[in-house]
Amino acid sequence: MAIIPKNYSQLEQGYRDKALKLFPWVCGRCAREFQYSNLRELTVHHIDHDHTNNPNDGSNWELLCLYCHDHEHSKYTEAAAYGSTVEAGADLKQEMATSNPFANLKAMMDANNQG
Repeated sequence: MAIIPKNYSQLEQGYRDKALKLFPWVCGRCAREFQYSNLRELTVHHIDHDHTNNPNDGSNWELLCLYCHDHEHSKYTEAAAYGSTVEAGADLKQEMATSNPFANLKAMMDANNQG
């Protein structure tokens, strides 16, 4: 378990302010858009899960809504509980689909309509 520094809330506010200036107010997972009135629901997620790694260019941050942020952290909690390993960003490394199930849809519909 990570040790949380005593000045964590000050540190968090500092990188949160920076992240909100660097990035559009959109969740990086579900693409929900935010405005000032609901901005409190947009969180800063540390990609490498190290809250002390806060480069000024924002390369270790992504903005996530509360729900997506909870989901991201639950993947690690579940992996620890069930013994599987989770790699940071593993869900982003899936292979692209190589087939198109609708490629011949028009031909199939035409054939169906004729017979």
